[in-house]
Amino acid sequence: MSAQTSHYESDALPTETVDVVVIGGGAAGLNGALMLARSRRSVVVIDSGIPRNAPAAAMHGFIVLDGTPPLEILQRGREQVRQYGGRIVFGEVSGAEPAAPSAAGDLRFTVTLADGRTLTSRRVLVATGLRDVLPEVPGLAEHWGHSVVHCPYCHGWEVRDEPIGILSTGPASVHHSWLFRQLTDDLIYFTNGTELDTDTRARFAARNIRIIETEVKEVVNDDDGALAGVRLTDGTFVARRILAVATQMQARTEGLDGLMLPMEDLPDNMGRRFASAMAGTTEIPGVWVAGNVTDLTAQVGASGAAGALAGSHINALLAAADTDAALAAAQRTSG
Repeated sequence: MSAQTSHYESDALPTETVDVVVIGGGAAGLNGALMLARSRRSVVVIDSGIPRNAPAAAMHGFIVLDGTPPLEILQRGREQVRQYGGRIVFGEVSGAEPAAPSAAGDLRFTVTLADGRTLTSRRVLVATGLRDVLPEVPGLAEHWGHSVVHCPYCHGWEVRDEPIGILSTGPASVHHSWLFRQLTDDLIYFTNGTELDTDTRARFAARNIRIIETEVKEVVNDDDGALAGVRLTDGTFVARRILAVATQMQARTEGLDGLMLPMEDLPDNMGRRFASAMAGTTEIPGVWVAGNVTDLTAQVGASGAAGALAGSHINALLAAADTDAALAAAQRTSG
């Protein structure tokens, strides 16, 4: 689940080859671009304007910025990248693939936007984030990011002491239960077709977590449109103010097939991500990944840090490539 932001002023797309194109304008992409721009690299961020946390009222769990609206953080991030010469282009990537190398043998990539415009870069940082896939329960999606939450560290303080229901999607929901039990004494676990072993049931009983095994039919609102609870398939209404759901997290891969980036599935059907190694490096030379597209559980601070690390690593390898090219040119001249 995500929501598109309003269209903001977009910079012109360069016609010349740039050092780095960053695909994705969230915390990871913008922080990676910031590191590169501050190193005097020509960098362009392609931002589709669909951040994962757009429905949330505030971002939490990161010092100084705790409680700041997510869209405000992104706006300030774009301003900071631009003040160092980086460009932010509002658009969707429809294709990205390796191109013929330069005459000196340096890597090249072509990125194509949905409107047909193209951009050539020496390196690529993919920071497209992820998409949260919710269970198909009528009425659930409309409360996403408010009364339907997934992260106890992002939303937990705000829902403390509320009647909370865990809507199970698999083994990760059991772990969810221990974390949300820390926040409220009134917790119900809806198995919703999933299984619980004897040990888990004993643990739930020890923590006074009630188990309901009748499947959830729909989410019910009160007269003001707020979440009031759930209706079960047998017609029973169970009052809850908050529902916690361990979503299936899917890396956003649209338009990136041409890069041939390897992917991997997480255990227990938690999701699918781009595989990566140190500093976001991938098996594809010249392509890095950072943030939720490869670390599905990273919060804003961790995603931003990953972008910074990837950006600094890209700059270091570009500096080495520039030095190799300068040496080769000097040797040709002296020869």
